[in-house]
Amino acid sequence: MARDLSEVRFLTVAEVADMMRVSKMTVYRLVHAGELPAIRFGRSFRVPESAVEAAITSHIADSDSAAG
Repeated sequence: MARDLSEVRFLTVAEVADMMRVSKMTVYRLVHAGELPAIRFGRSFRVPESAVEAAITSHIADSDSAAG
């Protein structure tokens, strides 16, 4: 494994929504579509912070290549 699990920071759907400035429903859609990896604990999801950063970076790169 690339990183020790003690170093992984998990975010709630609400925290991800706040970070990305979108609704919680949008985050759930991204998770269910497979665009944002998440782990399900019971009835709630937790998203690795690194996955959010990667998704944001990926979308920025996609929009830059589409503009050019």
